[in-house]
Amino acid sequence: MGEAILKTHNLTKDFGALRASDAVSIDLRPGEIHAIIGPNGAGKSTLIAQICGSLTPSAGSVEFLGQDVTRKTTRARAGMGLARTFQISALAMEDSVLQNALLGALGAHGSPWRFWRAAMGDRDLRDRAEAALARVGLQDAMYQRTGALSHGQRRQLEVAVALTLEPRAFVMDEPMAGLGAQGSKTLTGFLDSLREQAPILLVEHDMDAVFALADRISVLVYGKIIATGTVDEIRRDPAVQEAYLGAEA
Repeated sequence: MGEAILKTHNLTKDFGALRASDAVSIDLRPGEIHAIIGPNGAGKSTLIAQICGSLTPSAGSVEFLGQDVTRKTTRARAGMGLARTFQISALAMEDSVLQNALLGALGAHGSPWRFWRAAMGDRDLRDRAEAALARVGLQDAMYQRTGALSHGQRRQLEVAVALTLEPRAFVMDEPMAGLGAQGSKTLTGFLDSLREQAPILLVEHDMDAVFALADRISVLVYGKIIATGTVDEIRRDPAVQEAYLGAEA
């Protein structure tokens, strides 16, 4: 698959006596979906926060596009093309769908504090935002209030905002959360096609989605990676079955 786009090297995070990340080394390669799974309290959110820059590790490092970004801010990493979607929506619910997409485009353009009116009239920014909305199937909803969207549509909008960054990699934190069976199926199909644009580091509890999407899976338990492998390898791993999968394997 080529040289890794994103890597962590012995990433460690301590909160007092609690070690939430314990020497975690993973990578994300071009064209792949690499899923991170594990039970509640395994340290998945802490790991993602360190990768994206909202939490500083106690030890270890994060590398993106061949650069050490361990001390770079979240915004700086986003500016390099590390796009994140959240478990809990961070959208502006009272703004329109287009305005939310424009906010991402403004950040990608390097001018996050420009006035809305100027942004709405900037053809390049609008083109970027509208293209992202079309990519996720929301072009007909661009003037709707974001709060009026369905839960699944909000997930699509979050991806559209990430797309305006012209991402080199996606980090997705439980995108299936709150979706029903049909919504998960629809989003799974979309994410499968999205890997063509940029690889995805996927944190997810929906094991049907993980098994359908992942090229590789890493299993995190008590802050440690206990196994990394293909879907079949992870299904057969006795330690993984005991620690997490159980009957789901």
